[in-house]
Amino acid sequence: MKKLTIALLSGGASSEREVSLKSGDQVYEALDKEKYKVIRYDPKTEINRLVADAPEIDACLIILHGPFGEDGTVQGLLDLLGIPYQGTGVLGSALAMNKIAAKKLYEKAGLPVPPYIAINRDEKIDPEKIADQLGLPLVVKPVQGGSSIGMSIVKSTETLKHAVDIAFEQDNSILIETYIKGIEITGSVIGNEKPEALPVVEIIPGKGHEFFDYEAKYTAGLTQETCPARINEDLTKKAQEYAQAAHSALFCKGYSRTDMILKNNDIYVLETNTIPGMTPTSLLPLAAATAGISFSELLDTLIELSIS
Repeated sequence: MKKLTIALLSGGASSEREVSLKSGDQVYEALDKEKYKVIRYDPKTEINRLVADAPEIDACLIILHGPFGEDGTVQGLLDLLGIPYQGTGVLGSALAMNKIAAKKLYEKAGLPVPPYIAINRDEKIDPEKIADQLGLPLVVKPVQGGSSIGMSIVKSTETLKHAVDIAFEQDNSILIETYIKGIEITGSVIGNEKPEALPVVEIIPGKGHEFFDYEAKYTAGLTQETCPARINEDLTKKAQEYAQAAHSALFCKGYSRTDMILKNNDIYVLETNTIPGMTPTSLLPLAAATAGISFSELLDTLIELSIS
């Protein structure tokens, strides 16, 4: 049987470049070299080589995060080149990357989200007015981006301006939302026509981390990730249904992972990742492993879904 030629994209130009490179290394190691000829590309410097090689490429694995990788730009290029790729296309990628657009579509689909406001760089902010409207604490984050970069939890009006400045370092628009203290969970789905929900993962940030921030995400041992989540059957089913509904609302394809907060018996949808972390210990691969799908088998499935 002829090997498939797979383009593996990692690196890129976003603030999540190093995470992407490390993920790319682990994906490369896990791919079955008996099945695939794997060619690696860094879109930051090797777009021309990718374009030149396009006629020989059977499918592409996009292991990029943030702008210029997860926002539809690379997906559009691959569409022009006629190269199939795993996951969501241009429209869904752009919608999921923009947290405001995503929230509007969640609400349209009847999914509960924390109360929020959006602010552009040229707008003046009134910390007292925002606190009166949304309450305290607050979550402040860039509208676009991932890995919790530029995100802060604000407990007083005095610190709100500093958190806003940090978020504006990453984007021209920011999101301020009510902080909901609860259990962090994430639900993954996989499939094309009728995506199936995987087991729900519970995320327990380590001491000194109020939320699943960049350090907690990528420092080994800082965060406990439990799958299946320690919640009852009804809440598990609701979380899985929310993950499927979010996937559909944002026009996602192939696979996605939706982050949520559980407080009492209420679940709030936070955001959807169209290219979730893809190392053997990342959240979606953990959910897949709990369902009996190895990391290598998961990559095989994503390649099959992209070609189909």
